[in-house]
Amino acid sequence: MNRSYAEFASVYDELMSEIPYDTYVELIDLAANGIAGKKILDVGCGTGLLSVKLAKLDGLVTGVDLSPDMLSIATDRAKSLNLPVTFDQQPMQQLTGFTDFDIAIIAIDSLNYVVEEEDVRQTFRNIYNSLAVGGVLLFDVHSTYKMDVIFMESPFIFDNKRISYIWHTEAGDDPHSVYSELAFFVRTENDLYKRFDEIHYQRTFSVLEYVDMLSEVGFSIERIFSDWEDLPPNFDSERIFFQVRK
Repeated sequence: MNRSYAEFASVYDELMSEIPYDTYVELIDLAANGIAGKKILDVGCGTGLLSVKLAKLDGLVTGVDLSPDMLSIATDRAKSLNLPVTFDQQPMQQLTGFTDFDIAIIAIDSLNYVVEEEDVRQTFRNIYNSLAVGGVLLFDVHSTYKMDVIFMESPFIFDNKRISYIWHTEAGDDPHSVYSELAFFVRTENDLYKRFDEIHYQRTFSVLEYVDMLSEVGFSIERIFSDWEDLPPNFDSERIFFQVRK
């Protein structure tokens, strides 16, 4: 299932407020030996939160996402800050038209929405072709443990007084996959709540499967770590990071 957010785009930033985007910027800076002046491809850029942070540091940023609603917010965000970020609507498994980028990123488990193994491999191939020789790809994914154990502990409930949701999950049809059904309730100006529903499907692969796909495309594996720290993945890691180079 594709990331075809509509009303979800309007509440996305608020729901993602605990994501340490500044830490992601630091990871990119370290992987690429600096951000200023570098051509950066932000794949699955969503509402552009990370894109504008990189542009503020003088990165030459192009953001790509499948959702026009997300990209509309991203475009408005960059314009409001007078930042020259370019945005393009494409699915990452069909990514085309980009060359000689220094850095590519697929942040905050965006890759987990690409559920067919061949499409994941094609995504890596597309990004490899978009990078200059020596260019770096940094991305993160949900671990198999998170998919198979943590996500199965639903329902999850969230309430910050303006937005509430009830999130139910069940195992998907593919290995290490999850169907998510979310019912959102967003408070309106007259103190009523508007409901909308989202159905998402995500899948992940083992660390070794990702390594095999990346190596097959031609990437050199530089670093694999977990949970925002400089630690190797272990059995209960939840978010796995890969740093690879062309």
